Amino acid sequence: MQISQSNLPNSRSDHHQRPPISPPVVLLPSTHRHPPYLQLRHLRPSPATEPPPNPRPLPPLCIQSHHQSLDFLLEHHHPLTYSALFSGKRVVLFHRNATAMRASGLPHLPFLFDEMLVGVRDAATWGTMLAGYAQTEHYDRCLDLYDQMIVLGVLHDNVSLVSVLSACARMGKLEKGKQVHDHIIHSRIQIDSFLCTALVDFYAKCGCIETARRIFEASPDKNIFTWNAMLVGLAMHGDGELLLSYFSKMVKNKVKPDGVTFLGVLVGCSHAGLIKEARRLYGEMGSVYGVPKELKHYGCMADLLARAGLIKEAMEMIESMPMSGDVFVWGSLLGGCRLHGNVKVAEKAAEHIMEISPEDGGVYSTMADIYANAKRWDDLTKIRRLRDSRRVKKNAGCSLIQLDGVTHEFVAGDDLHPQSHQIYLVLNGIGQHQFQMQL
Repeated sequence: MQISQSNLPNSRSDHHQRPPISPPVVLLPSTHRHPPYLQLRHLRPSPATEPPPNPRPLPPLCIQSHHQSLDFLLEHHHPLTYSALFSGKRVVLFHRNATAMRASGLPHLPFLFDEMLVGVRDAATWGTMLAGYAQTEHYDRCLDLYDQMIVLGVLHDNVSLVSVLSACARMGKLEKGKQVHDHIIHSRIQIDSFLCTALVDFYAKCGCIETARRIFEASPDKNIFTWNAMLVGLAMHGDGELLLSYFSKMVKNKVKPDGVTFLGVLVGCSHAGLIKEARRLYGEMGSVYGVPKELKHYGCMADLLARAGLIKEAMEMIESMPMSGDVFVWGSLLGGCRLHGNVKVAEKAAEHIMEISPEDGGVYSTMADIYANAKRWDDLTKIRRLRDSRRVKKNAGCSLIQLDGVTHEFVAGDDLHPQSHQIYLVLNGIGQHQFQMQL
């Protein structure tokens, strides 16, 4: 395999072809003149009469290169690539390019991992794969890989376990996460602040907020991420009073809040209807704690005020923001307008959402509900025609629940679940009972 300077962009001369130079000489010194990814893309197979190339320069170049260079090499099945990738106990190229490949959607990361011999894979390599799957939302693959590690007896590090617990939390796999927790206890793995954070987040997301609290309280090593996981978990469960109590403890322990902290606090106050407390903390974000307000914080306040029926105040806050509102901000206002039947402000919010995100089908459904509740049938017909003319469809939301190790998925209004008939009968019975209780 050779690389020729004349094949590279901005070569001094296309007329005078330099004689072939061995790859180690050309590849390494030329990195200051040509980007590494361009050098890799101009690698070409050597004639059969020439001696095999030296693979040593490949890892340094790939380490400096974009992941697309690796795509190019793998697609063309360069033997040089494989010898460079899979030699040595720790595969430098795999680890150094893992982040870039995860960002691009794992195009070749699983392939590289599968090509490596089991004995060559170290704990960091397994951990990289687990993190890659978790970060790209391939949660099933993450858990399957974890099961392989258990079968092969591969030692887990805390980073790997954090990825696995994150996958369990996202999928709502409570029993699987409990198994991981049991493994941590029985293996006497030290629970550091990051692993504690993952456990708190997992149990909170799976509905076990008291278990999350016990783990949090038992941990002597709490960092900002651990506190945030606890606060956000309490916010998800709507326990605003307890959330504010934990926030006070956090401040007393001299842990500096950040943007995520206040996001959890504002969400919790919104769900619990703690308007006064939310206003105070929202006002203290910059002046007391030095935390700048971001769009997500404005969105939370808009949601809180709109839910409470303070539509005018929410609108004034949005209009006074130093930046333009996004879909979340205007959507929060729109949700409050639907709750309180404010058609005029709802139309303004919907107009902004349609301008920012024309493909958002939810805004049309929300406006249809608002018009129907206000008995404005002509406007209801118009919004539906507008939706159809723009060929906008709303993505159906779904809910997941795990029962006896089986995950059930439900979509609003469908009857695809095999027990949907019995489920609807129970729901109708609950609805009738609530109606009778109100009489």
